[in-house]
Amino acid sequence: MNKTLLIFKHEFLLTIKRAGYIVLTLIIPILALLAIGIGLLVKSLSESPEQHTVQIGYVDELGLVDEVVQEGLTRFIPYASKEKANQALTSYEISTYIIIPADYLSSGTIQRFTLEKESATSPSVATSIRRFLSGNLLKDKVSPEVLNLVVSPLDMEVSRITAQGEEALGQRSFFNVIIPGVFALLLSLALMFGASSLVSSLGEEKESRLIEVLFSSVSMRQLLVSKLLAMGLAGLLQVLVWLISAPLLLQLASTAFGGLLSVIEIPGNFLLLGTIYFILGYLLFAVLSIGVGAITPTAREGNQLSMIYVMLGFVPLWFASLLFAFPNGLFSVILTLFPITAPIQNMLRLGITDIPLWQIVTSIGLLVLSIALGLYLSIKIFRIYMLMHGKRPGLKTIMKHLKST
Repeated sequence: MNKTLLIFKHEFLLTIKRAGYIVLTLIIPILALLAIGIGLLVKSLSESPEQHTVQIGYVDELGLVDEVVQEGLTRFIPYASKEKANQALTSYEISTYIIIPADYLSSGTIQRFTLEKESATSPSVATSIRRFLSGNLLKDKVSPEVLNLVVSPLDMEVSRITAQGEEALGQRSFFNVIIPGVFALLLSLALMFGASSLVSSLGEEKESRLIEVLFSSVSMRQLLVSKLLAMGLAGLLQVLVWLISAPLLLQLASTAFGGLLSVIEIPGNFLLLGTIYFILGYLLFAVLSIGVGAITPTAREGNQLSMIYVMLGFVPLWFASLLFAFPNGLFSVILTLFPITAPIQNMLRLGITDIPLWQIVTSIGLLVLSIALGLYLSIKIFRIYMLMHGKRPGLKTIMKHLKST
């Protein structure tokens, strides 16, 4: 037991000290913090104190209002006549002014005056003026709740109807896909680098004959299980860093910039299921890497062979557009259940739709079964080929040796 813990500690520290692991773990939080910092710096430099509040004058011939009105970052200042408004405009006290004519209720037309050469009113100014007029026209006629609905932007939720005329389950905003999509990409990169490092480690130990020394002190099962658990714990540490930092970074970015960032949400079940699929994916790829490391005589050849299952894991990302169009289609369900593609596929699906419970349970069960079976076979393969130094055996040879042992 002490030997197992010793090997586990060594392999875990070796994994987390690799430059690729450190960069991949910290690159997203660091880049996000840098982006937020640069964005805030640019925002602060581009905004002068005068730009925080836009001054708009108005001449009210209709008699709607006769006071200074604050609409967000826009201040509306009343003037008794067009001449006084002109003086304020030419002295740069205001950026523009409008005249609300006495027949506005029947004509629906107002005049705007500015010093700039403009072909059309900017959307931000037009929106502020529209809110100002609507609010003052209705303030004494409707309740504050109705007034707020009139002047506020429309908030519309979209639901999809299936071909059978039923509302689709789990209809999600496009922005809810962003966090699961980023994590799916990170997982695919983590699996690729993790598989590569484990195959390289085994290959180097075989090439240097170090593995023969190790097997003289510990059993094969102890060595391989220790490597597997070390890689799993390293993956758990990695995903915890991302899962803890993601909500904090999202909240920081939303507070700093608002806008589209404020509507991005993390699906409720993503934290739990995302962690489960992340760890199981890490363990599955580790088991496959052990098997590849057992039958390949060199680290270089092992990394080339490992690209087969690494590329299979990327399939959900290659067909992401098809997944968005048909999240519950047959192809999507197949990728959900197939162990190699399940971790990345289900991370993406969690942001798009609600995955049926039976699919989640089945995919997790198949992953656990694949890990257990893969570890059993990998240990047997390693026992047969651990001292091999020559040509890599073919699939038929491997199957023949497995049956004979």
